This record gives sequence, C-alpha cells and structure tokens, in this order.
Amino acid sequence: MQSIVVGAGPVGLFCAMALARRGHDVTIIDRDPGPDPGGAWNRKGVMQFMLPHAFRPQVHAALTAELPEVIDAVVAAGAHAVELEWAPGMIAIQSRRATFERAFRTAAAREPRLQIRTGHVDAFVGVAGHVRGVVVDGQHVDADLVVAASGRIGRIGNDNRAPAEGGNCGFSYVSRMYRARPGVKVPISPVPFGALHDGYVTIAFPQDDDTVCALVVRPTADDTLAELRHEAIFQLATATIPNLAPWTDPERFVPITPAMAGSGLTNTYRSHLDESGRVPLAGLLFVGDSVSTTNPAAGRGVSLGLNQARHLLSLLDTENDLVTVTEQLDAWCTENIRPWYEDHVYWDATLLKRLAGEDINIDAKIPSDVIAAAAERLPELRMAAGRYLGMVALPSVLTPYEDQIRDLLGTGWRPPLAPGPTRDQLATVIQEAVPHLIPAQARQAELIH
Repeated sequence: MQSIVVGAGPVGLFCAMALARRGHDVTIIDRDPGPDPGGAWNRKGVMQFMLPHAFRPQVHAALTAELPEVIDAVVAAGAHAVELEWAPGMIAIQSRRATFERAFRTAAAREPRLQIRTGHVDAFVGVAGHVRGVVVDGQHVDADLVVAASGRIGRIGNDNRAPAEGGNCGFSYVSRMYRARPGVKVPISPVPFGALHDGYVTIAFPQDDDTVCALVVRPTADDTLAELRHEAIFQLATATIPNLAPWTDPERFVPITPAMAGSGLTNTYRSHLDESGRVPLAGLLFVGDSVSTTNPAAGRGVSLGLNQARHLLSLLDTENDLVTVTEQLDAWCTENIRPWYEDHVYWDATLLKRLAGEDINIDAKIPSDVIAAAAERLPELRMAAGRYLGMVALPSVLTPYEDQIRDLLGTGWRPPLAPGPTRDQLATVIQEAVPHLIPAQARQAELIH
C-alpha cells in the first residue's frame, strides 16, 4: 500500500516506520528539513521543541513493541532509560526533545521503504469518498492511506471533520535550560520534580547530557509573572524558589538557552468523523495532537499520541475496510483519549480558580490533582493515584474515592503548598527588579509591539 504520513514528530515517525515494516511504501512529509549534521536544530512550527519534555513509560513501551532500536539510538545519544521504583517494568526516558527526535529521525532515514520529503501539505485529495493522496506545495502525491500527525498547530484536514472542542487552557509558562558545571551531577530520575506554590507551579526536568530545564507555569492572565521571559528576571526569580534554585545556581549550572516562553497552550479534542457522524474520507486517519491536545505541563502528549498510533496499527493489521478502521479508531479514541482531555479541562479550570485564591468546591466534582495529592494522607488511595498519574488507568479510577476526599477536605486539609515565595511575593521581586534589569528601550519596544 502507498502511504503518506503528514508530520515527522515522534508520533508521525513512529507510524511511518511501523507501516514501512508492515510492507507499506511510506512517504513522510514535513515542512522542516531536519537537523543539520552536527548542528543546531529548531523544528519549524513546533513551539515546544526546545521546551522541557517528560517521556513517560508509554513511550518506552511503544518503542519496545515496534522499534526497539530507536530506544538504543536515543540512549546512545545520551538519554537515560529509567525504571520507576514503584512500578517495576515501567521505564521512562529522560531526554531533551531535540535529542530524542534527532535520534528518532536518524533511525527513520535508514528505514527501507520509507522516504522523508520536505514540503507543506496544502490539502488532502479524495475521490469517491476515498483518500487518493495529498497536495504538497501545489503538487499531487498519490497515496491509498494518509495518516495526519501534523501536531499541535496543524490545520490540515479541518474541513474534513467536525469542529474541535475545547480551547486555550488558561496557562502559559517560561523555561530555561542549563548544563551542569564540571563535577556537578544531574540526578537520573524517571519523573520531573514538580511543586505547587501559592499562585503558580514550578517543575525541574533532569534531562540528557548533564542538562536540566527549569519551568515556571503561570495563569496566562498574570502579566507580572510574564516578565519571567526576560533572562535576568528569570534568573533572579528562580533563585528565590527552592524547587528551582539548585538547578539555576550559577555556581553549579550554566544557562544554555534564553528564557523561553510557551503560550497558546490548549486542551482540545476532535473526532475523526464529520458533523453528521460519518467517515469523511476512507483512508484518512488522524493521530496525536491532530486528535487531542492537553496542557503540556502534565507531559501526556507523546504518550497519548503513541497509544493512538499503536491502536491504529493493530486495526490495520486485522481489518481491510478503511471505513471500519476509521470508525473503530474514533470509537477507541472516544473511550481512551477523550477522558484525558476532559480530565485536563476540569483540572486546569479548577486549578486556575485555586491559584487565584478560591477554595475547593467540596460540593462539585473533586479535581483529579486534588485526589492524587490526598494519597499522601490516605494510603488506600495510593494504588489508584499511582495508576492515574502513571496513565495506566483512566481518570475514572479516582472517581470511587471522591466522597473520602470530601470528608478529608471537610477537616480543613488542602493540597500542601511547596516552600518558597507566594505569587504576590514573587511579583514584588519582579516588579522591583524590572526597572533595574530590563533596559528602558527594551521596555518601550515591548509596549509598541
């Protein structure tokens, strides 16, 4: 079968290589030409490429099942495969996304029956209800199967499906990457070090090659904390936050990137079907962010995308009718992907209220992050919370414990806040520093733009 995969991110590369090994002649089309040999790489149209990532055990499991040599390549490039202490057999990958993708793409370039083409996909081509290829920079390219893995900002195929649900999640963040000085060790950890503060969230991500990324998550509407996008302000502010200070200490770590802002973050979900509930084009299939996006602070995106890709492959292995494949994939996504979208919509909406000073509404549905935090107080909840946090069970695994959490909240317990300045204290540090650390001409230029 002649197949096209739109998008050469992790999910697109996974689909393309796995299809090629099933006998398909596969072309990956991506507008980014790939890394220069030995040079820097900043993926076109992928805002999050240089921002921190956490590759959950689902990523390792998917690669082990289909492309084990990619794991070897990623580890050879400096990443760490780390087993979770509390979940034997579950292995996370500690790596920068750039390191992970470079190794993955290099492996794909060596794959027989697969070619990578640089270009922009303008449209899908359909004849008599079946996909027949794509238009790339004005040129028709034939295909019997098209997999759209075009990512978070991809727009291709929007006219073929019902409108997306959801939208902006209400959060933005700023991060900066550092490398350890000689003699300083970056811990090997399967999970990042996250902390909930009074008014904001921080996360430290140990990565490959003795690097670490410090991240501050803020409500998008908080213009004062947005000043963290300035390097001098970020360095000053993170020195006051215990969860980040050890990793941004200039005596121990050297910054290797500017302060990098992440915005336009969304929680969205989109069906494969059109507004009438029908398959618009047989042989046109969507995976990854083309189906659902979630606030990247939880690190769910690549895991959810590879889970979809694995199920798509299993359907193609057993079913020849592509209309049936699409219907079954859509039904599977409704059952297994949509709950994570809904979970994050509610989590983000309620967390925004809490960060603004509102209390938890005990009479409403209890947010999943609150239930998970309560596991420290309720041992009987720990297994369910661990399964949820590890994404080996759907968010509904927490539902039976809501009444227990309401009782706990009724005693006055609330999810504990990490040490460090409150949002208002951090804002004071920033406001006092801005006139001294940010040149007047830079401030004026920002006001103009």
